Amino acid sequence: MKILAIGKNYINDKSELVDFNKGFQMIFSKPESSLVTNNKDVIYPVFTSNLVYELELVIKIGKTGKNILENEATSYISDIAIGIDYTAKDVLNQIRETKGPWELAKGFDGAAPISDFLPISNFKDVNDINFSLTINDEEKQVGNTDFMIYNFAEIIAFTSKFMTLEPGDLIFTGTPAKGAGQTLKGDRLQAYIEGELLLDFKVV
Repeated sequence: MKILAIGKNYINDKSELVDFNKGFQMIFSKPESSLVTNNKDVIYPVFTSNLVYELELVIKIGKTGKNILENEATSYISDIAIGIDYTAKDVLNQIRETKGPWELAKGFDGAAPISDFLPISNFKDVNDINFSLTINDEEKQVGNTDFMIYNFAEIIAFTSKFMTLEPGDLIFTGTPAKGAGQTLKGDRLQAYIEGELLLDFKVV
């Protein structure tokens, strides 16, 4: 199973897309050991003092595909979940100084808490999905897939040019443009898709 993620992928206002020069998508990976499932607690890593959360929808690939056409790409999605893309920001800053890969800052154990999946058939329009995050009962992030720079189909088509996508592969699809921030020990994070609570865990 591959776990892929896309970097900056949301705008605040549709007018921003007019001047946005679409091009090479920023894709990175996380190891399977970074996953946290079943709403288990996330252990705050000992090597960072700046753990940053990013709320993201996660798509699961349902069938094998290579060089997938954009107009067929959403048919490769079997399920959707919601997750957190965690970053050890201080570690990332060190890595950026040497222009090194992001794995240590993005792929540590616990860096990818994820909810149970909902079948794609639950969604009438994948380009109009609402999702949100609260921390300690305070709303922190709100998103809608209509504000994506690269939508699900574009992500799948682009990624499949470089690697074969296989059943069970997961893709974190980017975080809303506002609201990402620092996580502290003791925080309780709750994430929703269309108002349904799916992800609920504490950082310990």
